[in-house]
Amino acid sequence: MTPWNVKIDEFVVCNCAYGCPCQFSSPPTYGSCEAIIGFHITEGHYGKTDLAGVKMASVLQWPGAIHEGGGSLEAIVDEKATDAQREAVLKIMTGQDTEPMATMFSVYTAMSPTIHEPHFAPIDFTIDIEERTARLNVPGIIESRGEPIRNIVSGEPHRARIDLPAGFEFELAEMGSGTSRSFGAIKLDLKDTHSHMAKLHLSNAGPVRHAS
Repeated sequence: MTPWNVKIDEFVVCNCAYGCPCQFSSPPTYGSCEAIIGFHITEGHYGKTDLAGVKMASVLQWPGAIHEGGGSLEAIVDEKATDAQREAVLKIMTGQDTEPMATMFSVYTAMSPTIHEPHFAPIDFTIDIEERTARLNVPGIIESRGEPIRNIVSGEPHRARIDLPAGFEFELAEMGSGTSRSFGAIKLDLKDTHSHMAKLHLSNAGPVRHAS
């Protein structure tokens, strides 16, 4: 198994209500699970391959809850990535060189019998986790943006976070509101639905724990 370790800024938009029941081990809001995700590796490696700066994205869809399976997965890697970086991040994103079910990438792949051919395309991705804002654009494949949830009375930004000390994805995430569309093999149209933004730290063995 090739050792790898990455720190990632992550932006997720899914089809559930704000907060996402999956984070509380509950069924999806509307029965199915759909998501568009952007990733920016801020530092990390796969073996001797430096992955700092690589951007990726995923489009995911399940007919029910993720753990029930039957899903589809579509991966995108920034065209600026070298051949070695492309190979490395695709292995990470499809759960290879990872202990079984140790990361969300491994779980998503195990629960998705349909894995579409990956895209190598320009990825425009900006994120400010503290401000709960993000934008993800892959021409012809993804248009996605995130913003703060607004207070239902005042309209002011409403801040909420989810703290999961034993989470398989993040330990702490900022909640937001997202609007996303995808136009590739998996076509999604999500408007004013759950979004979260978080810093991830992952390795072959799963999340690197920082919470006490």
